[in-house]
Amino acid sequence: MRGRGRAAMLRAASPDPPGRARVAGRMEMEHMDRRAFLGWTGVAAGALAAPAVFTSDAQAAPDTAAIERALRGFRALPGDTGYMIRVGRPGTPWETSHRPTARMFAASAVKTFILTRFLKDVEDGRLKESTQYAVDDAIRSISSPVFENLTGKTPARSALEAMIAHSDNTATDIALKHVGAERVRAFVAKAGLTSVKIPTSTRIVFSYLAGAPYGVDVGWEGMERIMQGNLFGAARSPMNNRETMKGSAADFVTFYERALAGRYFRTPEMLTEFRRISSMATALWPVVPENTPAYGKGGSIEWDGFNCFSLPGQMLLGGTIPATFSFTVNWTGKPATFPGVFADYVATIKDALGETARAFG
Repeated sequence: MRGRGRAAMLRAASPDPPGRARVAGRMEMEHMDRRAFLGWTGVAAGALAAPAVFTSDAQAAPDTAAIERALRGFRALPGDTGYMIRVGRPGTPWETSHRPTARMFAASAVKTFILTRFLKDVEDGRLKESTQYAVDDAIRSISSPVFENLTGKTPARSALEAMIAHSDNTATDIALKHVGAERVRAFVAKAGLTSVKIPTSTRIVFSYLAGAPYGVDVGWEGMERIMQGNLFGAARSPMNNRETMKGSAADFVTFYERALAGRYFRTPEMLTEFRRISSMATALWPVVPENTPAYGKGGSIEWDGFNCFSLPGQMLLGGTIPATFSFTVNWTGKPATFPGVFADYVATIKDALGETARAFG
């Protein structure tokens, strides 16, 4: 979810190629070309005070100092940062965090809650993954690399996969239309994830950020207008309290621990489906150690000087020990700051997760 300046919106985390319009529709760091994602280098320097470690036997964990050293670069990123890593090692879990309860903008990372609610409805017989849903201008949204230029029907399963693997916003709005945003919010509330806020739809988020009245969907024509740099009023901050996408590191870690342990599903088959789709998030693979199973969903935004990267999820060390994590940065800066912060963001997460695997794997 990324835009240029006051009147541009929602493009990918990678810089525009030469000659490309500076207004476009992309919402995810998950659309990064893998080579570009891995090719940027440089980690922000600066020694900061070590964050709190919350377990009494943390010192017994091997090489935790190396993890903390790797996290210095993350805390040195500009703006507000928040993270948590919790390793479910035998005995007492090990945890480290920085501002874990801060409610931060997390962009499309919140789509995991939509996926969970939808799959729970499938499990309850309310919905079917085989149902064919319409793809057309009545539902079409910005930043839809799978469905933006297609018209027809798609099975619900394909929409869910596109929502997570490609962060397709048309797919997201298809899922939200049929599961209901209020029912997703009710699931989040029942789970006690008090920091989490999800949008009514991605089109309504985009409409609201671009100056439309609260609750108004300006339609596909309005989305095209936004992509051309024409707003409906004064630009609003993604950190608003009406139409937004937020969550704390602690809530994301709690959610993934429970979800991947089967707490939200009654059947092994539906847990397997949640894991299968969650493993498709392409933002995971450049940062988790090689040959390590991982599940999650990332997000990003550049909009009117406000910027965000977020990546919560879980990796399985040795295929058995869960290491659940969440990393988010929100900062204010011009578009020129985006590539450098992104490079440091990726590098520090990769280092921290690599050291975590070495310590506990």
